[in-house]
Amino acid sequence: MFSDDPIVRVKDAQIFQGGKPILDNVNFSIQKGEFIYLIGRTGSGKTSLLKTLYADLPLQQGHIAISDFELHNIRKKDIPYLRRKLGIVFQDFQLFFDRTVTENLIFVLRATGWYDSAKMKKRIAEVLMQVGLGSVGNKMPHQLSGGEQQRIVVARALLNEPLLLLADEPTGNLDPEVAEEILKLFFDINKSGTAVLMATHNHAFLQTHPARVLQCYQGQVQDSITEGLSSTGY
Repeated sequence: MFSDDPIVRVKDAQIFQGGKPILDNVNFSIQKGEFIYLIGRTGSGKTSLLKTLYADLPLQQGHIAISDFELHNIRKKDIPYLRRKLGIVFQDFQLFFDRTVTENLIFVLRATGWYDSAKMKKRIAEVLMQVGLGSVGNKMPHQLSGGEQQRIVVARALLNEPLLLLADEPTGNLDPEVAEEILKLFFDINKSGTAVLMATHNHAFLQTHPARVLQCYQGQVQDSITEGLSSTGY
């Protein structure tokens, strides 16, 4: 049944970093198909917020619901099922450099419950085409450019058709031209119905490709929909 409920609901949450609270009284929701930038200075809590959303850091206070999962009482055995609803893109790629691109993607599929080789092969071909790298399956990661490696990381994040893509500085290590290509890829993915929450330090993106903004600033999360953002906050 179709639902217009938010896919993420954050209410009165406290976000911790290194055992200490860094963001307090966090409230926002994410609708299906939204594109949102997450900005803020280094150390302001962006990565800790993302890690809390994918249950790498525990939620100690408040409520966060992602799809049907309540994070304040999520069981360890349910975290892999939560992460099937999410695609996670890291700045530092985290690819296996001793395996081909296809083997990297097979590893993720098997880890998330896929067993049928033909279905895995078909899904890998689909995501590689989606990121514009349909012919690199047999290559090793070191044979690819930085931009191509990041596209493979995006393809990996799309394997289980996530409701939400979480990206932590996905263009941070790329030159401006390649960074722009990766951003456009995220917008293409978003147009197909996947919500995107992307942490970035590249504030030129906010001018060239405007979208909703969440800003971590002085222990709070400001939302461009409901309030003004601090120009000194990044």
